[in-house]
This record gives sequence, C-alpha cells and structure tokens, in this order.
Amino acid sequence: MSSSSHSERASLADALSSGISAISQAASTSELRSVMATLTGKKGAVAAVKSQLGRLDNIEERKALGVLVNEAVAALESAAESKFRELKRAEFSTQISAEKVDMTELALSAQASQRRGRMHLVTQATERLEDVFVGLGFQIAEGPEVETDFYNFEALNMPPSHPARSMWDTLFIESDVEGSVVLRTHTSPVQIRVMQEWPPPIYAVMPGRVFRKETPDATHMPVFHQIEGLVIDRGITFADLAGTIESFTKAFFGDGFTSRLRPSYFPFTEPSAEFDIRRPDGSWIELGGCGMVHPHVLRAGGLDPEEWSGFAFGFGIDRMAKERHGVNDLRDMYSDDIRFTEQFS
Repeated sequence: MSSSSHSERASLADALSSGISAISQAASTSELRSVMATLTGKKGAVAAVKSQLGRLDNIEERKALGVLVNEAVAALESAAESKFRELKRAEFSTQISAEKVDMTELALSAQASQRRGRMHLVTQATERLEDVFVGLGFQIAEGPEVETDFYNFEALNMPPSHPARSMWDTLFIESDVEGSVVLRTHTSPVQIRVMQEWPPPIYAVMPGRVFRKETPDATHMPVFHQIEGLVIDRGITFADLAGTIESFTKAFFGDGFTSRLRPSYFPFTEPSAEFDIRRPDGSWIELGGCGMVHPHVLRAGGLDPEEWSGFAFGFGIDRMAKERHGVNDLRDMYSDDIRFTEQFS
C-alpha cells in the first residue's frame, strides 16, 4: 500500500469517527441536517478524501479506497437516519405538550418562513451514482450538450445513411450545413471525446442531460438525464463488463439485488446486451444497454483495436430516481409542486 493511500485511509477513519460523534451530539433535526450537510457536502472531510482518489496511480488502491468512501458515507447516513427518528419523536412530543392553544395559523406561517430549497431527485440520484462509480475506480467526464453530427452519430458507427439513426428522435440546430449540429441524443459523444483526449487505460463515467423529440408522458420526457460508463484497457473482455454491472448493482441497490444480461443490438457495441436488475422479491426491471466497444468506434477515438479493447454501458438517471423513490409519473419530478418535493426532504 502506498503512503498516500495509507494517509487517505487514516483521514477517512478520522472523518467517520468524528462524524458519528457529531451526529450523536445533534440536539435537533435542523442541527442534524446542518451536521450532515457539513459531513457529506463538497467541502466535507469525506469529500476531501474522495477528491484524492484520482491522484492514486494504482487502480486497485483507488478501487479499495473508493469502496471505503462509499461505506463511510453509508455509515454516516445510517447513523443520521437513526438519530433523526429519535429527534423527531422527541420534538413531536414536545410540540404536542406545548400546543394547548390552537396556534395553527402562526405555526404554518413560521414553517413557511423557515423552508429551504431541496436538492432535486435527479440531482440526488446523479451524485449517488457518481459516488458509487468513483468507489469502483472510475473518473467523471463531461462534454457539450450541443454536438456535431460526427460525435453524436458518425463516430459511433452510424454514418449518414445508417438505419440505426431512426432509433433517436433528434432535435437539430440551425447551421450552415443542414443536419450537422444537434442537441445530443445521448451522452455517448463524450466517450469519443474522452478516447481522443485521455491516454488509456480509461475508466470513466459520463453523466449529463440529453434531448429527444418526445411527447411527455409518465415514462418519457423530451429532456432527461443519462449516465454512461466507458472502460478501455488491454485484455478487456465481456466477463469484465458483466462483473462491473454486477458490482455496480450491489453497490447502488444493495446485496439483495443482482443483474443479468440479455442479447441486444446497438451500432456502437458488438456484442451488445440489455441489462436488468432483479429486486429481492424476484421481479426484474430493465435498466439500460451495454456491450463491447465496436472497433470502428475505437478507431474514431484514435485507438488501435488490435491493442485496446473495452466496454461501455448506459442508463437513464431519471428512471433510476423514479424506481428508487417509487414515483409513478416522471412529470411529477418536474412539476415544482411543493407537496411532491416535501416527501423527499
């Protein structure tokens, strides 16, 4: 183990110990929320350790430390949830004893003045997904939302005449050459940009907003969010893809969940598969697509398919949030109805 990895493990242990102590000493639910915001926020001690993962040269050390970061966050959240229930019961008893006179109108006014903004469900899901993948040794990559036809289609093995283009209801931007600029239909263009700009080996995930000409309904929106993963290294096989999907499933959903792959078709991977997640009750939900990166795509990214191989996967973050919180209609998540958002404080 390198000295830097040992140092980060020690820092993480200290952060967890002091965090548990701070949670146990919280005297109210509001104070507890403030404590958790400090502990798990971008400037907190755990985040400081997570930010150092990319600086570890050894991938195995990076993965091991990432797992410990996820476990530390889970331990803090578990302790906070238990403390929150305890404080909530105490505050409720105090409130019942104190409200011997009907003060409903004043109480409602006070609550309204103290309301704070809440993180959107999709943002919550995105940050949790990023944490899980960073814990598995991945780095975060981003790209533009307005793309050229080359990055959105051609580099992904879909030349202008390719019938697979009909799989995406594309929104085009006016330009000198008709059809040459689009609102990206998926986050896959970021994979090409990463291959062109990052020297392999590459272990990256690309979260972001995408656009399609869709009519909003309970399961579709014209603007939604995806996260894709890309691994490029020597000797990568389909077994590595299956193992990564299974590791992600258990890290994000829990040990009671598992995954399976079903044959499918995507122009940018070969072979391709759909992957499903099995709930503890035995039911399955379709999550996304995956496969081995097509040699044409590797070449478009400037890599030699004789030397490098890899896999890619992707799924919708909105659907992930919908499934995680039991939301029946995607449109509810964008309605800004406070009666809906208050359920997920």
